[in-house]
This record gives sequence, C-alpha cells and structure tokens, in this order.
Amino acid sequence: MLPLETTDLGTLDDLVDLVSGGGVVVLSGAGVSTDSGIPDYRGPDGTRRVEPMTFGQFVGSSEERRRYWARSYIGWQRFNAALPNSNHRHVAALEDAGYVDAVITQNVDGLHQAAGSRDVLELHGSLDRAVCLTCGEVTSRTALHERMTEANPGFMTRFAEAAHAVGSQWGEQVRPDGDIVLADELVASFHAPRCLVCGHDTVKPDVTFFGESVPKPLVEECFRLVESAGALLVLGSSLAVMSGYRFVRRARQVGVPVAIVTRSATRGDADATIRIHAPLAPTLDALGAALEH
Repeated sequence: MLPLETTDLGTLDDLVDLVSGGGVVVLSGAGVSTDSGIPDYRGPDGTRRVEPMTFGQFVGSSEERRRYWARSYIGWQRFNAALPNSNHRHVAALEDAGYVDAVITQNVDGLHQAAGSRDVLELHGSLDRAVCLTCGEVTSRTALHERMTEANPGFMTRFAEAAHAVGSQWGEQVRPDGDIVLADELVASFHAPRCLVCGHDTVKPDVTFFGESVPKPLVEECFRLVESAGALLVLGSSLAVMSGYRFVRRARQVGVPVAIVTRSATRGDADATIRIHAPLAPTLDALGAALEH
C-alpha cells in the first residue's frame, strides 16, 4: 500500500532545468497510456484493481491458456485500436529535440513507437507479437487474431449478446495487457490458438506476465542506460513492482538524479531528486512549452 498523502519536492522550473541538461532516460508506466483509453492496474494507493493472469497459471494448463486467449481475443480489439496521446507525443518530441536519449517502458502497447519515439526498450515485451513456448516460433498478433477469428465464428456476436443482457460496458473492462472479464460459458466455447510449426497450444503473447522474469540481457541493457544517463525521468508509474523500481534505486546508487511525475504516491518517492505530484498531461505540456523558449 502506498501513502495517499503526497508532498512535492522541487518545482516545474527545477524539472525544466534538469531535462534541459539532456541525456535523459525516460521510465514510463501505465499512467502514460491511460489517456489513450488503456486503464492501469492500480488505484491511487497502489492496490491492484484487478488480478491479472500469472505466468504460473498460463503455463499450468490448457484450460488457463484457453481462458486467457478467449478474454484477450475480445480485449485486444479495443486495445489495438488505441492511439498515442499527448504524453507519448511529448516524449517523442523531447527525443527529437535531443533531451531524451532513450525510453524504458513498462507498457506493452507500442504507443511510444507509434508516436515517433525511436530508442524504446520494451521492458515487458509487446502485445503485437506472440511466441510459442514449445518451439520458439514468433508470429504477429494480427495474424494470430485472424486465425482465432476463423477458428471461432460468431464468438464476438455471442459475447456482445451476453454483455448486452447484463448491461456490461465491455470496453471499460479492458486491462493494460489487453485482457478482459469474460463469462465462463463463453470461455468454454473458445478454440485457443495452436502453433503452426509444432502444433502445441503453448502460444503466449510476447509479454512478461506477473510472476515471470524480464530477460536478464534486457535488464542489464537498461541498467547501463540508467547508469550513464544525465537524469532518470519517471512518468506515470507507481513503481509498485521491482521490475521498474530497481532502475530508480540504481540511479540513486550511482548519483544520477531522479525526477518522478505522477499524481499518486510512488514506491520511489524517497529516492527522488524532484517529485511532482500532478496530472501527467498538463505537466508535460508545460515542460515542453518551457523547453521551447
């Protein structure tokens, strides 16, 4: 649980001075993408609103994989339609202007790249790919979605009818990984995808599930970026999980200043050099305007 009361450390002018020095590495979280219609997992106190499927569950049984893919089949259609918002565009503009060297994102939506950011490290992978855990075959999510559509004729219609019957606004239930709440009877009727190479049903989105480890070479690359950075700028992340928080800790250990901008408290507040508790979009608007002068 994170504290609900927060205190600023430094001002917008201090943030402008820090970013103007260049060499900034951005660490972005779910709060960057909420304005694109992709909700985050946690409330203001850091408590999860929903419980995502874990890696252990996914690899544990075919039924759990069926459940994931049935729900994700519906959720991904909304997820895939999301467009970059002003937060993504501001980060890309800071890179174009030479202030930001790289982006480490905890998001799996690809919206930083869609907004024009070039040097992006996807800490938790990307939903636009899928990989077979048995043979390693990689396929695009678009192609996989087309295969699932062919294997499940009428599934979307049945879902829409079921959602209408209970007054559900399904689009509001989409989670940061594209998953969605779905009735058990619909899950039971879904045909999960199989690998076209080996035939197993162990196809998994190329993202890091809860309980799964980020590949060590990627973590080491992120550490190298942070250690050589002029500053670490954390945007829209509660830093509630060690996956992202470790980079804040490493920055502090090696003397790299840390600026955190997000409205709610974060796990890294005590490590921050600058801490601004404010909505992300207007803060980045003001930062961009100040740097243009």
